[in-house]
Amino acid sequence: MSADSDFEILLVTVPGLEAILCAEAKALGFGSPAVMTGGVTVRGDWRDVWRANLCLRGVSKVLIRVGSFPVAHLAQLDKRARRFPWQDFLSPTVPVRVEATCKASRIYHAGATKERIERAITEELGAPIDEDADLCIKVRLHNDLCTISLDTSGDGLHKRGHKEAVNKAPMRETMAALFLRQCGFTGSEPVCDLMCGSGTFPIEAAEIAANLWPGRSRHFAFETLPSFDASAWKSLKDSAKPRQPTHRYFGSDRDPGAIRISQENAERAGVSAYTDFRHSTISEAHRPDGPPGLVILNPPYGTRLGDKKKLGGLYRSIGQTLSSRFQGWRVGLITSDQSLAKATGLPFTTPHAPVLHGGLRVTLYTTSPLAE
Repeated sequence: MSADSDFEILLVTVPGLEAILCAEAKALGFGSPAVMTGGVTVRGDWRDVWRANLCLRGVSKVLIRVGSFPVAHLAQLDKRARRFPWQDFLSPTVPVRVEATCKASRIYHAGATKERIERAITEELGAPIDEDADLCIKVRLHNDLCTISLDTSGDGLHKRGHKEAVNKAPMRETMAALFLRQCGFTGSEPVCDLMCGSGTFPIEAAEIAANLWPGRSRHFAFETLPSFDASAWKSLKDSAKPRQPTHRYFGSDRDPGAIRISQENAERAGVSAYTDFRHSTISEAHRPDGPPGLVILNPPYGTRLGDKKKLGGLYRSIGQTLSSRFQGWRVGLITSDQSLAKATGLPFTTPHAPVLHGGLRVTLYTTSPLAE
């Protein structure tokens, strides 16, 4: 594939947040964005692939569809995999790993499918197979069609390269970015998280406000591909235009360790000048000085019998604190249980679509600015 090849790019995200990612891709000028289950498709060339990994905040992985062919049995798969033009996009010296899934096809054994593709790559191209390789070929058999995609990201894109320490039940940065967008955050107002944990929401909000690209500090799998142009990549990264935020981004937590972790993570992300983390319980929390903005919280959900009853008091305390001290601020609250959201007594509008987080289906509940 040449540098100016045009192909389908799949932007993977958490099911339930596809439309929000689509809006982000459209805002950044990606071509022909369209929602599909589990992601968004766009059209573009290698520079668009690099830019998607570097700039999109809500994408979990960036895949490219490199080809497909019909197949009815393993012998046919073996023959057609050997004829596939692996040399067009893989290097014979770079290790790869293969992941395969089979659904509604006459070939139903994912392990056998994986084995045939691996054999074709090693014997026809010469590239080594390594289960720990950064570069991954994804093979999907569905309705007797074999589709081959290349994971250009490597590690999940929530790994920005700044968060070395995390607190319990952390929110992934990619999901946090989409929840912030779903709350209407654009970087032009303060954000406050009263249960900040590792500081994900305030740090992500500060990065958005400072126009710092999420992938600026990390390595990507596409850097090992024959199509990679180091000079063009450097030029793309050098085109970044950071700005000075006009507001600050606040986090508080009852755990002093969480505050230390958040401060260290903000320092590594380069936004410590715009963030403020303080040790405080919910009942002690006060609104920051300055104009109103967005309060966003990801409280404990309660997954065992009896937990939700105990958590009712916490959610009531959240509602009382926000109603009495954060007038004029909007609220975004993420929880797995509608009864817990109701316990806050806050005037939530229609809840958003549920999404998977940590094996649970969670929902973002939002308010308009709280009444004086």
